[in-house]
Amino acid sequence: MTRVLIAEDQTMMRDALTVLLDLEDDFEVVAQVATAGEIVSAALRAKPDVALLDIEMPGGSGLDATADLRAALPECVVVIVTTFGRPGYLRRALDAGARGFVVKDRPVGELARAIRRVLAGEVVVDPALATAALSAGPSPLTPREREVLIAAADGSAAADISRRLHLSESTVRNHLSACITKTGTRNRMEAVRVARHNGWL
Repeated sequence: MTRVLIAEDQTMMRDALTVLLDLEDDFEVVAQVATAGEIVSAALRAKPDVALLDIEMPGGSGLDATADLRAALPECVVVIVTTFGRPGYLRRALDAGARGFVVKDRPVGELARAIRRVLAGEVVVDPALATAALSAGPSPLTPREREVLIAAADGSAAADISRRLHLSESTVRNHLSACITKTGTRNRMEAVRVARHNGWL
């Protein structure tokens, strides 16, 4: 019996996945969580064989939680199950140690097959998304540029960002300028939109 953890903030989606996977003879859902911060502790308690993680959840990202979960429970295989089929998300998920990346609009039978395949040692990625990721290339943003652009996403002024990230205002402005140049946009909010669309944030 394959033990499954589901991390999904939408109650209806979480319950539906649980019911559908429990209908499979070889799956048992042993834990459900609604926030990113609960993932590792729930996994340490339930000891799942596979964790199905959403990307955008309260308290953090399933992408960040993937790396934390792989460090805390290396034997647990991670599959990202998300609405957001963005090339940058795929690259970040695989870099963090995920073994599968499935979009939510696929039939549940495909998800069940994907789980079985990753447990057999394969890496499973939605084919259309894999093609898009290869075409898009890696994120051009450095980790610090990404951090500054995330901080700027709410419209914060450079002075506010500098205090929050403990950087000088000139450094913040330089990073924002680099983000604008690298995304081929005209201002920071356009840079945020492009970076989000590509899954770089």
